[in-house]
Amino acid sequence: MVRSLQGVLLLGTVVLFQSCAVPPEALPIAPNSMTRQLVAERSSAIVVTSGSNLNNWVGRDFSVVHAPKDADGGSAAPISADGYFLTADHVLAKMAGRNVFILYGKRGSLVPYLARVVWRSHRSDLALLHIPVATPYFYQWTPPESWLPSETCLLHGGISTGSKFVDGKLATALAPEGAFTGARNFKMDLPLQPGDSGGPVVDAYGRLVGINSAVEFLVPMETAFFLSSEGNRPSVRMINSLIEKDRSLNRSRSHRKGCSH
Repeated sequence: MVRSLQGVLLLGTVVLFQSCAVPPEALPIAPNSMTRQLVAERSSAIVVTSGSNLNNWVGRDFSVVHAPKDADGGSAAPISADGYFLTADHVLAKMAGRNVFILYGKRGSLVPYLARVVWRSHRSDLALLHIPVATPYFYQWTPPESWLPSETCLLHGGISTGSKFVDGKLATALAPEGAFTGARNFKMDLPLQPGDSGGPVVDAYGRLVGINSAVEFLVPMETAFFLSSEGNRPSVRMINSLIEKDRSLNRSRSHRKGCSH
């Protein structure tokens, strides 16, 4: 009992120390051409539609005329080599009774794959999806044990702004991830556009900071003036745990299917 109490007190001290620690200053490092190429290779989109495939649309170079009439969607970020992606939960708001596709780069073009939703969180506006294909171009996380100070240079890899590569900066410092750290909201000054929701926010080295969630505008009279964008960073530990659990379930399903033949 005494040891348990000591452990709780020690943990509380560590958490308090982290919360009171002063974040370091951001290094003045901007994304270079290699980072921009890395982000371009990982460009991924989500399409939610009642249609059973997107071949007609993709085969006609994504022309507006041939786009699914009921399509919703946004952007996504590949986070593993075996088909796991993160996006914003609100991108999937109208998925009930419809199919969810992820368009992922392959040999220089986007290829659609029917996706499975693994996990959703309305509260943190995050969702984890999976496609059963290899995804060799994926994002590594910024180190969970390190600070992400405000003024850290950022880049966005959404399908709307990703091709323009507009730089921005983090406006909210993110402390190191602890044992009880959950999803955290942060602000940035990246001017995003429709279609960018759910897209990756990365640092100057191309490492994943979080997922874009919302854009804030000031609208005096009838003129919209961009103020800031918001993103969400999940607990990396929790996301990795969800992925490992889903992998185990997939292995079990594959084993049962193999035994039934």
